[in-house]
Amino acid sequence: MGINLKAVQALDLWRGAIVESVRRDAPDLSARQMALLLTVYLTPPPHTVRGLAATLNISKPAITRALDRLTEFGLVKRKVDDQDRRSVLIQRTVKGSVFLREFGDIIVTAAAAAGESATTGQT
Repeated sequence: MGINLKAVQALDLWRGAIVESVRRDAPDLSARQMALLLTVYLTPPPHTVRGLAATLNISKPAITRALDRLTEFGLVKRKVDDQDRRSVLIQRTVKGSVFLREFGDIIVTAAAAAGESATTGQT
């Protein structure tokens, strides 16, 4: 299945997903927090602050602040690495998995609605 979206269509799809997320009273995540959360969930572990900082090209303190917020929401958890007690591993949680699955469902619904409006000529 190929996706052929123009920039404005992609932005409108993203807008629709974000608006629906806000309507559902989901956690209010910044772009940085969402990028971090998606990285933890969609790329193979293990995840460390240092590794996430390198992957996202942002400072370790910025990663730590974002992780503080994600941890407050219960979307990720920290665990001391048993192999290297100086290192902290960032792990997925059930709540985080549910949040992202629901957000993915919102995107699928928004994409379907966008497809329907494209075939009927609506914008």
